[in-house]
Amino acid sequence: MDPIAHLGLATAAFLATHYVSSTPLRPVLVKSLGEQAYLGAYVAVSFITLGWMIWAYRKAPAVPLWQAPGVKTWPLVVMALSFVLLACGLLTRNPGAVRQERALQADQPVRGILRITRHPMMWAIALWALVHVVARGDAASLVFFGGFFLLALSGTALIDARKGRELGEGWRRFAAATSNVPFWAITAGRNRLHLAEIGWWRIVAGLALYAAVLALHPWLFGVKPY
Repeated sequence: MDPIAHLGLATAAFLATHYVSSTPLRPVLVKSLGEQAYLGAYVAVSFITLGWMIWAYRKAPAVPLWQAPGVKTWPLVVMALSFVLLACGLLTRNPGAVRQERALQADQPVRGILRITRHPMMWAIALWALVHVVARGDAASLVFFGGFFLLALSGTALIDARKGRELGEGWRRFAAATSNVPFWAITAGRNRLHLAEIGWWRIVAGLALYAAVLALHPWLFGVKPY
């Protein structure tokens, strides 16, 4: 099989694995296997397809598609923001995250980074993927990182739909006070920015993680980021 086609197949399998959780098949599997077994199987299959995807990407040849001056340095800036979003998302209770639905019962469920977007981790992945597609400019990267970009953006809509079905009015109130697209709710006057709520320690944690990955990038991924 052509290496790029092989990568496309692996990427499609990875995406299909993640989309299952937003289809009517999910409750059927949960009922059949039990929630713990379903989650265990979901994680295992996700890692297997991710490993296949990474292996196929490393085997794919470099087929240039475009060359734009200056874009090679874009990830150095964009990834700092991506890691801050990731850290803030991981360290903030979010009703949209797995097993954090009880956060809707808090007096103020919309706080910190959730005032900017209710899907900070998904937008972190989207930024990471998009900037790598643009900066690398080859066919394999378009398929590999493009797959993550598609998953992240479509995932925000799928999470909204599933949470709306499962959590009902509580989620609808939460969604009305927040936005998927960063800063949209603030721009529309449905929320206000409170930097103090985000927590400087979360921002510092994100930047520290960014610095660590930047330093280890050649050893982790075999590519110098600058």
